[in-house]
Amino acid sequence: MDKRANFLGTYFNKDIVFRISAFAKIFSWVVVGIYGLEWLVQALAMVLQISRGFWVGMGVTDVLQNIFSLFEPPLRGVVYFVVLQGAAQALLLFMDMEDNTRRAARGFDLK
Repeated sequence: MDKRANFLGTYFNKDIVFRISAFAKIFSWVVVGIYGLEWLVQALAMVLQISRGFWVGMGVTDVLQNIFSLFEPPLRGVVYFVVLQGAAQALLLFMDMEDNTRRAARGFDLK
């Protein structure tokens, strides 16, 4: 029985899929780091605005809008992080499924 690792009928290169998966994992951490840094800068700017008295006379809705706008970008960054991590894992899962399917098909001898 032939136990080759590569099948000539595949439409993809396994090394490229592994690289894309690794890139997605690394890039997801870069994205979450950038959004975390952006949040830190926005939070420091908000603290400076409050300490300098720029929020004097603001209504409740203005204050709530500023607070909600502070927490919206990090949530977007977390979503991007989860999607990129999920895509990287899905690529590996599909490769495992393909390999398992080929291995199972080789196990059946239809002669």
